Amino acid sequence: MTLVRWEPTRELGPLQNEISRLFGDFFELPLSAGGAAASRRQWLPAMDLVESVDEYVLHADLPGLRSDDVKIEIDEDVLTVSGERRSAHEHHGDGYRWIERASGAFSRSLRLPRGIDPARISASFADGVLEVHIPRPEQRQPLSVPIETGATPAAAPTENAEAIGEVPVAA
Repeated sequence: MTLVRWEPTRELGPLQNEISRLFGDFFELPLSAGGAAASRRQWLPAMDLVESVDEYVLHADLPGLRSDDVKIEIDEDVLTVSGERRSAHEHHGDGYRWIERASGAFSRSLRLPRGIDPARISASFADGVLEVHIPRPEQRQPLSVPIETGATPAAAPTENAEAIGEVPVAA
């Protein structure tokens, strides 16, 4: 009989590889539309926010959507882009199906700087790309308060000294 020294770290390597494979398959492979896991998959469109001197520009990739499918809302300092992408192909019957395109409702929110004027925000939609132009808020200039220098002037005697109760002193 041969004795083999037990090394716990040697057995962790294959276990870690198996767990990585399991989670890698779950998160990386497309889910079929008929599976129970397909309902858990959420479609979030990719968005870019570009800052320039005059404005912020938000680009959102929304392939397969029309402008009627998208809603832009502003509440306080939060801009929200939401909508729904519906599955275009419904197959009924037996056969092979492989569906990689996700569909469903989405909502993405972005906190805006204070002072944005919602009335000046504009949006356009072309070729599956939503473009939202958000003008920068006007920068508030600090208020400068002038400071007087020098001694305070002495109070001048009033013309009506007797009227306020001052009695002239005779010399």
